[in-house]
Amino acid sequence: MKLSFLIYSYFPYGGQQRDFLRIANECTSRGHDVDVYAIRWQGDVPEELNLTRVPVKGRTRVKLYKNYTNWMTRALSNSQPTTVVGFNKMPLLDVYFAADPCFAEKAQNQRGPYYKFTSRYRHFRRYEEAVFGKASTTQALILSPQQRQTFEKHYPACSNRLHELPPGLSMDRKVEQRDLTVRQKFRNEYGVADDELLLLQIGSGFKVKGVDRSLQAIASLPEQQLNRTKFMLVGQDKSAGVDRLARKLGLSDRMSILPGRDDIPRFLAGADLLIHPAYLESAGYVLLEATVAGLPVLTTASCGYSFHIEKAHSGRVCPNPFSQAELNQNLTQMLESLGTEKWSANGLEYGKRADLFSMPQAAADSIEKFSRAG
Repeated sequence: MKLSFLIYSYFPYGGQQRDFLRIANECTSRGHDVDVYAIRWQGDVPEELNLTRVPVKGRTRVKLYKNYTNWMTRALSNSQPTTVVGFNKMPLLDVYFAADPCFAEKAQNQRGPYYKFTSRYRHFRRYEEAVFGKASTTQALILSPQQRQTFEKHYPACSNRLHELPPGLSMDRKVEQRDLTVRQKFRNEYGVADDELLLLQIGSGFKVKGVDRSLQAIASLPEQQLNRTKFMLVGQDKSAGVDRLARKLGLSDRMSILPGRDDIPRFLAGADLLIHPAYLESAGYVLLEATVAGLPVLTTASCGYSFHIEKAHSGRVCPNPFSQAELNQNLTQMLESLGTEKWSANGLEYGKRADLFSMPQAAADSIEKFSRAG
């Protein structure tokens, strides 16, 4: 088959981008011809992909994305028939991979009353309507029950076009047990003493991942706990705001920020707890990566994969609506209980029995199915 994959921006350490590349690689491994259209691309380009850097610009994101859509409309009309698979919400799509949460839900709960009168709101709501609205025929591959609930809430007619996929963890994240040698080497490298507690947060996009919530929770720890706690943040984003808040809370000497990287399993082995209080997230692969590595997790119910933490009994989930006081309390209690709770063992066991690795194959199956249906 001939497939056209549409994505605004690719960089190596984004969750959406990793999923895109895994699915694209799975499709090419099945012999399909995959053309990729991106405005920006960072990193190596796999030989199997036919990448076109779409030559559009715009003073705002809205204008940029409109120009991209117009360019793609012309390009697709002049090409041979193809199945169009999108990784951002936009018109033109036969299949949409729902890497992002429901925009209408986010606008309703996380924006002020005047946001709906802005051009930005109108654009993104219109593009979401093009995928999930009553007039759309786009098939949507979703990642969690949470997504189904919110999309059906705002677009009731889309129900039979939502198809839930299993997670797609990389197999190198699965371990039989915690590797104490790797843990010790990691902690020695980064200057973390045996009697210190290392909190880890991983994710690009520090604001939406709730790094501010993490810092406030750490600052609330009892003095004795705080004095032996360090916080490590790994991800791709501007850090100026995080640095300012850390200074304000007196945590600068307890925090380190590292860029996105490929050796995440070492960090999961070396840390004592993953904290991930995101504001809103479709999935949250890092929750599962930590769980199957035996690292206890503290997260929020607004993460699509938070239900896996509850099923695995591998940590705690702060319910909606979010309460900073509740996050603070959970962090204190979890750090006190690390030596007695079975969160680590439960997570390792969950990684051995749950289907957490087959998303690319399932997504490719769906793309083939809907292509034939078309």
